[in-house]
Amino acid sequence: MARTKIKELLVGDFLDTKVTIKGWVRTFRNNQFIALNDGSTIENIQVVVDFENTEPSLLKRLTTSACISVEGKITASQGKGQKVEMIAEKLEILGDSDAEAYPLQPKKHSLEFLREIAHLRFRTNTFSAVFRVRNALSYAIHKFFQERGFVYIHSPIITGSDAEGAGEMFKVTTLDPKTVSLLDTGGVDYSVDFFEKETHLTVSGQLEAELAALALGDVYTFGPTFRAENSNTSRHLAEFWMIEPECAFNDLEDNMDLAESLLKYCIKYALDECAEDIQFLNSRLAEEEKSKPQLERAEMGLLEKLQFCLDHSFERLTYSEAIEVLKNSTPNKKKKFKYLIEEWGADLQSEHERYLVEKHFKKPVILTDYPKEIKAFYMRQNDDGKTVRAMDILFPGIGEIVGGSQREERLEKLIERMEQMDVPVEELSWYLDTRRFGTCPHAGFGLGFERLVLFVTGMTNIRDVIPFPRTPGNAEF
Repeated sequence: MARTKIKELLVGDFLDTKVTIKGWVRTFRNNQFIALNDGSTIENIQVVVDFENTEPSLLKRLTTSACISVEGKITASQGKGQKVEMIAEKLEILGDSDAEAYPLQPKKHSLEFLREIAHLRFRTNTFSAVFRVRNALSYAIHKFFQERGFVYIHSPIITGSDAEGAGEMFKVTTLDPKTVSLLDTGGVDYSVDFFEKETHLTVSGQLEAELAALALGDVYTFGPTFRAENSNTSRHLAEFWMIEPECAFNDLEDNMDLAESLLKYCIKYALDECAEDIQFLNSRLAEEEKSKPQLERAEMGLLEKLQFCLDHSFERLTYSEAIEVLKNSTPNKKKKFKYLIEEWGADLQSEHERYLVEKHFKKPVILTDYPKEIKAFYMRQNDDGKTVRAMDILFPGIGEIVGGSQREERLEKLIERMEQMDVPVEELSWYLDTRRFGTCPHAGFGLGFERLVLFVTGMTNIRDVIPFPRTPGNAEF
């Protein structure tokens, strides 16, 4: 008999129907009641075993996380908490689980401990919920862009260019460090390497997406990106996923509208498709908040926060306006900020971003027109000579979740800026060709996917929303 998923049984009409289910034992109590889960839903189904007519040796093997197949009839449940249950008629152990050795006993485990056994944490309610939400958000990203006629572009993972000019990149090489050839200048001779030049793991697919956008109109990338940044914070990963749309003929206003629409679409999709998982995560977060001092507790629960983002337009203001708000803020005047805001031109830190979002405006914020000195070379310069057409979207609990800009489409201005910032013009000649041959206004942004998942799930550490986090000193599994 073909397997039926537990989710289908709980939402469909299967009363008095004989089915086969397969899954992992969560608990087995009174030698009679199995709580079985197959990953299709956060909910378990209760399987009732006729222990008097079942081999004692088989009952002993019904331990936590044992994998089983059960054939039986679906009936109305006699107990509270579930509408239906299964009366087992045939039970088979597919995979035993040593109860003594299994690290996930039916009790509460810390997130730090679960990170150490990330290969097993999928089996907990928290992480099964998180990764079902992550899956739904991945689908929502593609659905949003495909419904709007965007073309999905696969940008390269291995690249010879640094899109951000930050230099924090992982090198890709086949050279043996013991026999590496050196140039007269002392540098490595990459001409004998696999690609015959110095290459890295990409930090962004943006530059390649721009090439496509200036022929196809509206495009997006969605893939892994890498930063060799020695940062051990709850907001940074060395390997993470980015969504990067690029749109020909869009200006900064269009860019902000697109980003706000995308975020709201994804949040709504997750709320609609993962209602039970988000309800569970909402309750989990509420319990976590109870252990904090009153002043540190969030003003909104997870569900309330997500709905609030859907119901309100994001606050839009310039960097200059934000600096005035921060300079005159109580934390700045009382020197409570770690990084005090004293003058225009300061690079905003997470504490400043979160103050604007969580304390001052109390909703998502879009900041625009940043000083050109703290932004990348490809951003369109404003007429004031001081600022660029950049935008960052700031979310509560997260800080920056989106960074983007209208791109500099004027060849002379772009080359001038590259030279000022020591970005190699010759190496990026292919990128400049888009400005030489039929340039046009265009804009795009990058959305850090894990930060979106972090926001929607209410988790507080980015390492808990990616299956196998890559961080300094950690490349397990």
